[in-house]
Amino acid sequence: MLAISRFFVFPAAFLCLSGFFALAQTDNAVRDIKAAPGKDTRVGVYTNIAADCTTGPLPSIRLAVAPAHGTVHVRRGSLKATNFKQCLAIEAPALIALYHAADNFNGTDEFDLEIIFAGGRKQMQHFRVNVAGNPAGGQGI
Repeated sequence: MLAISRFFVFPAAFLCLSGFFALAQTDNAVRDIKAAPGKDTRVGVYTNIAADCTTGPLPSIRLAVAPAHGTVHVRRGSLKATNFKQCLAIEAPALIALYHAADNFNGTDEFDLEIIFAGGRKQMQHFRVNVAGNPAGGQGI
């Protein structure tokens, strides 16, 4: 099963595939994310879809380097896709990584996630988050 499994990673800023095939991003690629203070921002969606459109075990996600000005947490969810490779319609379980900037922070924050796939393959992902907005939540003057 592992030989035909493909792991897909969907970062928030753009739809990008990461896994065992040619369109994969390389390890250690910087993923630039825009966020607002005090709000959750999706930074990645992680799932496992095999070549026959079945789903496999979800990867494990470890916070390798914590952000200095926020927190990262993971939620369970699902990914719905149509016309994705040979899968005309699929709904797959997924893990959703979220970054939450401190309420009063504006600036750049960084963190690293280690994705551990079934079979033991590991991938480090570095995120650079540009946090901008009115931390008071009101209208800026």
